Amino acid sequence: MCITLETDYAVRIIGCLALEGTRRDAKTISEKTGVTLRFSLKILRKLVSSGLVRSYKGMQGGYELARLPSDITLYDVVAAIEGEYHINKCHEDDFVCTHTIKEVCRYRAVYEEVGKAIAEKLSSYTFADILDKGGRI
Repeated sequence: MCITLETDYAVRIIGCLALEGTRRDAKTISEKTGVTLRFSLKILRKLVSSGLVRSYKGMQGGYELARLPSDITLYDVVAAIEGEYHINKCHEDDFVCTHTIKEVCRYRAVYEEVGKAIAEKLSSYTFADILDKGGRI
């Protein structure tokens, strides 16, 4: 089980903006993260829409974090790109279970417990914490 490439890139982009600490244009973000410009722009739109990043137009335009790195978690980025995290589709609101039994599936409870543990762990890491560890973006 892996997060999507888009989410991995979004983490890199947020990390880049957190590390830079100032407004950056999409081309610079793309170069620093190794994400193509086109894909960076797509991801940045989602990050702006989710409220994690602010965008500015014009000659002095670009992108910057909308919150402090200490207020953005890995879970925030995963949710911004992939939506609410679920380990199994049966936890999604619009899912229709194929079981004919009216009781809740015994696996659903286990998947829910594991999914909550993953979400809690992702929520425990802020970008300030991650950047303090050093290493590449």
